Amino acid sequence: MGGPDGGDGGRGGHIILRGNRNLWTLLHLRYFKNVLAENGEGGSGNNSTGRFGKDIIIDVPLGTIATDEETGEQQVEILEDGQEVIWVPGGKGGLGNSHFATPTNQAPEHAQPGLPGSEGWKVLELKVLADVGLVGFPNAGKSTLLSVITAAKPKIADYAFTTITPNLGIVEYRDGRSFCIADLPGIIEGASEGRGLGHRFLRHIERNSALLFLIPADSDDHRKEFEILVNELEQYNPELLHKQFVIAISKSDMLDEELTAAIKADLPENIPHIFFSSVTTKNLAALKDLLWTILNEPQE
Repeated sequence: MGGPDGGDGGRGGHIILRGNRNLWTLLHLRYFKNVLAENGEGGSGNNSTGRFGKDIIIDVPLGTIATDEETGEQQVEILEDGQEVIWVPGGKGGLGNSHFATPTNQAPEHAQPGLPGSEGWKVLELKVLADVGLVGFPNAGKSTLLSVITAAKPKIADYAFTTITPNLGIVEYRDGRSFCIADLPGIIEGASEGRGLGHRFLRHIERNSALLFLIPADSDDHRKEFEILVNELEQYNPELLHKQFVIAISKSDMLDEELTAAIKADLPENIPHIFFSSVTTKNLAALKDLLWTILNEPQE
């Protein structure tokens, strides 16, 4: 009869997402499918609050988006190293009986139970974070370019959709500087509607600062090919048109001066362009210079 002294219950453990710049994929979570945080501990005498449930921290690469599978709602976006976001909060702890004492009932024999935690199916998706995204039809030479200007070793073959997942590479520039370039799956006409690799390709373009449009020298119509690529981007997300564009004519070792001049005259005047060859390394240094300049231009 000494009065109520029941402590509050501890909350359940949170499930927390944390950005880690040293991670580049979600492969480490492949077999980490059922995540169960610990329950909070009940309160005890002497107004002692129960211990909180142990939080679970899941490290993910920068560019990770977390969504609810049932609703499709985007819940979390991780963009910074060390950024921590409570993805699934633990249940709130209950209140001990001391909270319910009144002048007429100074020794209540009831308390408030804790709230249940949340549960559900969640989805983690990684959108590539790169400075430059390579955009082009299948077999435009994107993987070959990545293999010669970076240490990346993408699969290269003479058939459509050799690249079915994004490949990242670091381009070493002058004075120890560098930038990141992504070889993205080839786009085709109708990709914005889901044809080919469709949205599996286009969703990664949203994170690139600049887009390098690769058009092979042996294309039937260079300007039309560029316009088809731009149209697919616009249909998917019009905001993509605000990014920096560069046109690069690959396999240009096949061209003489007359053909080069004819292609150049057909390209849009307001977009920087360059002719290069991954095989002969023609203009690869100039391509790096152009990309570096564009990436470091002050934004309006």
